[in-house]
Amino acid sequence: MKKIKYFIEYLLVKFLFIIFKAVGYKSASNIGFFIGKNVGNFFRKKKSIIENLHKSKITIGISDNQFVDNILGNYGRILAEYPFLRDFRKNKLEKFIKIDGLENLDKIKNNEKPAVFISGHFNNFELMAMKIEMHGINLAAIYRPLNNIFLNKTMERIRTQYICKNQIRKGRSGTRKILENLKNGNSIALMIDQRVSEGIKIDFFGNLASTTTIPAQIVKKYNCDLVPIYIERLEKYNFKMYVSQPIVIDSEKSQEEISKHLNKILEKMILRNPDQWIWTHNRWKN
Repeated sequence: MKKIKYFIEYLLVKFLFIIFKAVGYKSASNIGFFIGKNVGNFFRKKKSIIENLHKSKITIGISDNQFVDNILGNYGRILAEYPFLRDFRKNKLEKFIKIDGLENLDKIKNNEKPAVFISGHFNNFELMAMKIEMHGINLAAIYRPLNNIFLNKTMERIRTQYICKNQIRKGRSGTRKILENLKNGNSIALMIDQRVSEGIKIDFFGNLASTTTIPAQIVKKYNCDLVPIYIERLEKYNFKMYVSQPIVIDSEKSQEEISKHLNKILEKMILRNPDQWIWTHNRWKN
């Protein structure tokens, strides 16, 4: 039964991709926002978003309903922009994205030591790894496969062709590949904002949250620099990506201390534009 549901979802998304591509980037993004805002609640529960928001104790300045509409609308924009990742890769939509911190990417590119890029699921997060690789940095991006086995094949193809050719699935086998890439001098890009079963409980917005220790493990073993990156949406269709200066972490610190520091960095990113983060990830689930 689940496979039938997944296949129907797959056909629907493929149909939408055809529509989005036909109407063009801006119109597709607007349609995506409309769909996400009005239909998104069937797939991403409004209640869970509000519950997570209240757990974080963030002051947003708008009503809960408006906050949810913005988040689900942003989901819709991200979905609508997937068919245009090829155009971003080929610089046909270059005018819609600016990068602050190119000099930091230059330093990493010219440095023989690999770096670990950390971020979260903000806006069209796929553009971050794409732009890092396009800048000439040898990169491996860690991703979580979709539950929908049919749609996951499409997304994996898009990711390897247009985002970052070196993709690593999360999991035990992925951990081995991460180490292999680091030994070969490749940098690593990963999201640190999802709940992970193999993580440790660390404070996140005042509540304990299961947090990945992979960046901390890499720093302690390979003495890599950590590079926070962030992307925000500006005026619907435009993006600005921020590449921070590399952070040198004392490898003598514990995994918990390093991971706690990274959670604080993630909190600051979220606070910049709270409704541009994916709040359906239940970071505080027991």
